[in-house]
Amino acid sequence: MQRKTRNPANALFFALISILLWSTFATLGQRLRHVPPLLLAGLALGIGSAISLRNARSWFTRPHILFFGIAGMFGYHLLLFLALRLSPAIEANLLNYLWPILIVLLSGALLPGYRPGPRHIAGALIAFLGAALVITGGRLSFDPACLAGYLMAIGAAVTWALYSVLTKRFQPFPTAAVGGFCFFSSLLALAGHALFEPHVRLASGDWAQIAALGLGPMGLAFYAWDAALKRGDPRVIGALSYLTPVLSTVLLALFGMNAVLSWGSIAALVLIVGGAAISSLPVPEK
Repeated sequence: MQRKTRNPANALFFALISILLWSTFATLGQRLRHVPPLLLAGLALGIGSAISLRNARSWFTRPHILFFGIAGMFGYHLLLFLALRLSPAIEANLLNYLWPILIVLLSGALLPGYRPGPRHIAGALIAFLGAALVITGGRLSFDPACLAGYLMAIGAAVTWALYSVLTKRFQPFPTAAVGGFCFFSSLLALAGHALFEPHVRLASGDWAQIAALGLGPMGLAFYAWDAALKRGDPRVIGALSYLTPVLSTVLLALFGMNAVLSWGSIAALVLIVGGAAISSLPVPEK
């Protein structure tokens, strides 16, 4: 049985690993836009599961935890991919990034002793403003015709927030069990690809980038995220997660992929770091 631990320094270290890896997702995704999304998710999650292959016995954890993990992992990616197909990417991405705020709010409802204080809520809102600034670049237009896509994006945010919060509530289960979540989600995604998507032939360069995707943002990042949430305060980790879209924009700009670093990006970074710092301040005991 895994011991319940709480180590804020280790938690922030693991959270930052996840954030750094997730920030590479957009760059790799841009290079793999020609790959059908369910096929891409299935292959990447399958590769990600191999990280804990040595502890594959942990994949077959208690049935309700296994169901929870598969629902969170597969459900999130399915809803997000559908949202990006049914609505403009900027608006879908912004709505998807409601999940860190939802983590802050749901922590109080689902985790004893984690009721968000004014500092947590204010910090998360400030960080969200920063993320909104960098995601939208000041351009935002919600089209009623894309309502289904917007709802999918919100559903993705709710799914990932619930997965993240309940990860802490459902412990103890080993972090290696995340490999099982990835593996069975991979099977579902590949089955969906076989049924609903066109078949494509992948080039050798595609396989290298899919491997990078699976080992990084759709692999190791999930294990580090699990470790972070089990050791730390989800309210602080949630606010810190808004660094992801800023770092993602930086990488897209560095690789010349139609992203521009501007004063708005710098302002967004200041807001996000400031919001995370406010969230990390202790709430006075009453």
